[in-house]
Amino acid sequence: MRQCLTAPDGGYYTTNRAGRDQFGQRGDFVTSPEISQIFGELLGLWLTAEWSIQGRKAQGVEIIEVGPGRGTLMDDILRSISNFKTLVSSVEDIYLVEASPWLRAAQKELLCGDCPFQDVPIGHRSISKYAGLPITWCEDIRFVPNKPDKTPFIFAHEFFDALPIHAFQSVPPSKTSSQTLSTPTGQISLNAPSPEASKPQWRELLVTSTVPSSLITSTSQSKEAKADFQLSLAKASNPASLLLPSQSPRYKALLPTADSVIEISPESHSYAAEFARRIGGSTKPNSSTSSALPPAPHKSEPSGAALILDYGPSSTIPTSTLRGIRSHQLVSPFTSPGEVDLSADVDFTALAEAALGASEKVEVHGPVEQADFLGQMGIHERASQLMRTLDKKGGARIEVDASGQSQVEERKKIIKEAVERLVSRLPGRGMGTLYKALAIVPERGGRKPVGFGGDL
Repeated sequence: MRQCLTAPDGGYYTTNRAGRDQFGQRGDFVTSPEISQIFGELLGLWLTAEWSIQGRKAQGVEIIEVGPGRGTLMDDILRSISNFKTLVSSVEDIYLVEASPWLRAAQKELLCGDCPFQDVPIGHRSISKYAGLPITWCEDIRFVPNKPDKTPFIFAHEFFDALPIHAFQSVPPSKTSSQTLSTPTGQISLNAPSPEASKPQWRELLVTSTVPSSLITSTSQSKEAKADFQLSLAKASNPASLLLPSQSPRYKALLPTADSVIEISPESHSYAAEFARRIGGSTKPNSSTSSALPPAPHKSEPSGAALILDYGPSSTIPTSTLRGIRSHQLVSPFTSPGEVDLSADVDFTALAEAALGASEKVEVHGPVEQADFLGQMGIHERASQLMRTLDKKGGARIEVDASGQSQVEERKKIIKEAVERLVSRLPGRGMGTLYKALAIVPERGGRKPVGFGGDL
């Protein structure tokens, strides 16, 4: 997944193909910020509410977004909070974590206009059109300075679904006495049968090439394009299958059930743990899933928050969810590498476990369905406000199109349809149930954030 999506040469997100855009109606998929400005405005309101709950800090506030797309969400967030002058004056830095050079350029153009890029040690820097706030781009969150006196507000919208996964399948005990172990340098024959051979084992599902086209006869060929790759069950255990499924009781509980399939994303766990450490500091050593990250400094007062919005099950483990998306249609993830978007369902429970395991001074709330989150944040009230504004601006002079419908009514219809798409729970018609929201906040006795059942 990493190679197909972010490889410097030919990656889906890192290659700017002439006349092709991944986002929007003419691209491969549409995200919530592209559907309606209200989505980003409500996230800006959520940031403002958390900042208020935490005492309205006068300085040291940071806004961080991972996977900013074209910058639409950050643009709406910054426009929304610009109405709160005290909050804006407390923001010292904005960081966008983006691996794609051409997406960085698109984000800079939207957020900063003609203000040029400047090279800085961790990436690139420019000045936004909103209150002259500085924006810094870097390729990894590890490059973002982590200082204990800062208050980071972190957003991850449709970011975790694109992070690489490992897939494992449970196999029954071996009936043979011989056993091999797959290692990076090859297979090793074990001199004596392992005690584990008499128990169920996890085996990794590996991406392998399909039969070469030269070996396919004309009678076996179909009109559909043949996939270049496929998933194949490993013939023996490997380091990943021995380590990753052993890290949570949730995975262990499924091991005795033959042919169970689970998906694990160590990189997702690392990011969730990093979010938690930036908010609450670290009172525990780094876990094995995030050992590549530097130790977090001690933070005397937890502050900040992280909001994750993505799709996946609320509590169950994702299974066989790797998919390709092209022109708004699901396609095989194993065809046209680098030209098809790849994603997999997010394991929200695993993210919560990683966050709580990384810092004792944070709480996790959710996941809640997007319909509930946006409803509590006031999406319907904001839509009504926008439509009332349209009515006022329409005034006595209302232009009418060829169909006889006024432009005001047409715009109001667009607003209604956008809101319906964001919150509808009807299968295939909306995002209200499929998408979830999860929050990581400082430990405060279980007080729920706004959008998750709490209030100011």
